[in-house]
This record gives sequence, structure tokens and C-alpha cells, in this order.
Amino acid sequence: MIENLYELKKDLIKQGVFFSFNGPISQDLMIELSGILRKRMQLEDVSMRTILRVFSMVVEQTQNIIHYSADKLSQETPTGKRNLSRGIITVGIEDKYYFVLTGNLIKNKDIARLSKRLTQLQKMDQQELKVFYREQRKKEPEKTSKGAGLGFIEMAKKSTKKFEFSFQKVNEEHSFFSLKTII
Repeated sequence: MIENLYELKKDLIKQGVFFSFNGPISQDLMIELSGILRKRMQLEDVSMRTILRVFSMVVEQTQNIIHYSADKLSQETPTGKRNLSRGIITVGIEDKYYFVLTGNLIKNKDIARLSKRLTQLQKMDQQELKVFYREQRKKEPEKTSKGAGLGFIEMAKKSTKKFEFSFQKVNEEHSFFSLKTII
């Protein structure tokens, strides 16, 4: 394992990744990681507009992991038990654009619904996304949604290019969901 760490580092650099976290994620950790990422980008004189867009995308995608990951870790705290969601978050640069790539385990039964929704959003231009966003805000949240169901629309609106996604089957019950947005 220790011998492979350097190879992992080289591979991450080759892929443009300059920030990565893999493991249990909470709201508190998300805020800390986002702060670290923001400071790192400020050191490189990245424009505040770009920093805020990357920061926003990291928060939105991390929220999806927190709310929807099927891989949970129970943790005892002084106030009781809480579940942490496991996932991976990476940020990097590719062809002069920043990307945020996240992944987490999901239930296979959710793939068709999720794929349909994401494919629908991929086909929309910015004007269609704005109209669709307004329409969705007026609707009741979906039963399977832990938020207002607007997160993917927000990501599509903020992405400079069309987002990418994939599902990799892990076993009969779960698949690994990956989402890449470009800023």
C-alpha cells in the first residue's frame, strides 16, 4: 500500500486533480473542506467569481452525497447517534476549466429515475433550465427528495459545459454514481 501512494499522487496530478477527499462526510466537514479549497484557490490568484462558482458546486454536490448516499456510517455523539454518508469529492483543472467530480453508492432501484432526470437536464439550454427551475420551485418536493429537488437543476445552470454522469454496478443492490460538473 505505501509503495502505491506515490503512484496515486502521480495519477491524480496527471488527471488534473488538486483536491480530493474520500470517506464519511458531514455538514461540518463539508464546510471545512470548502474553506480549505477556497483558500487554496485564492493562493493561485483565481478570480473570486470562479472561486465562488467552484465553492457552490462543491457544496451542492456534497449535499447530494450527504442526503442520498446508500453507504452510511453510524457515529455516536454526545447528543445521540447520527449517520454520516460516505462518498468521494475531487476538484481539478482540465482544459483550463475547473471540474468537481463526486461519487457515492446508490440503490440500483433509483438508477432509472435518476438517469432520466439527469438526461433531461443535459438536453436543456440555459434558458430552458431557468424556466424549468421556476416551474419546479412551484411544485411540491418529490417523495424521494430530501430537499426541494432543485439541486441538479442548480448544478446544470452553473455548469459551463454539460455535466457528465455514470453508474457503475457494484452488486445486485447498489451501484456507484459519479457526477462531474465543469466550471
